[in-house]
Amino acid sequence: MATGHRPLDTAVKSVGFFGGTFAPIHNGHLRLAIELREQLGLDVVHITPSARPPHRANPGISAERRLDWVRLAVGDEPGLSVDDRELRRAEALQKPSYTYDSLADLKSEQPGATLFLLLGDDAFNQLPGWHRWRELFDLAHVVVVERPGQPPAPTAELADFLRGRKVDAARALHESTHGLWLPVSLPALAISSTRIRSLLQAGRSVRGLVPDLVIRSLTPEDVRALTIEEAAIHD
Repeated sequence: MATGHRPLDTAVKSVGFFGGTFAPIHNGHLRLAIELREQLGLDVVHITPSARPPHRANPGISAERRLDWVRLAVGDEPGLSVDDRELRRAEALQKPSYTYDSLADLKSEQPGATLFLLLGDDAFNQLPGWHRWRELFDLAHVVVVERPGQPPAPTAELADFLRGRKVDAARALHESTHGLWLPVSLPALAISSTRIRSLLQAGRSVRGLVPDLVIRSLTPEDVRALTIEEAAIHD
């Protein structure tokens, strides 16, 4: 196992990376980013819409529209940054949105920063199916948000790779540059994009679940695009 020890007198930024389809972004996404930034002591969390998600069906809504909603939702919230790199890369290279590529980009832009990949437990448990997944740990630490009462259940392959990498406190992550993982618990907030799309499909209100600025921006075309093929899309 290779992890990078950080010299104690080196001051660097700590950068969280939170990716997703955000179809649409909702208050649960925002609270997760804010709570993790505060709990982990991060300087900034990059909220990064996936242009071409490689592990799921493409959302019915365009990446550009989803990015618009993320910008509306984040606004001027301190410590959150809207990151459009995956849309720019998809347009330039016509390839899927791989987390490895985004982390490598961030590392090249901020070589002195410590990167924190922020994942839900479902995504974490599926890591062995990701592009260059082992190398993610060469670039970043991984922080896994547990479901209440359900600790992460990695596959045997992932559990074997993770042996010796788990830490029990955020402080340990800040003492190394990459290669470790930390499970965290957050206050329960039962909101999902799947539920929001179902409510929209039924013509019901999503107030309190989705930021008001995003709700006010929704057009009938947006609602139709969000709710097509609902059964095939879950997040």
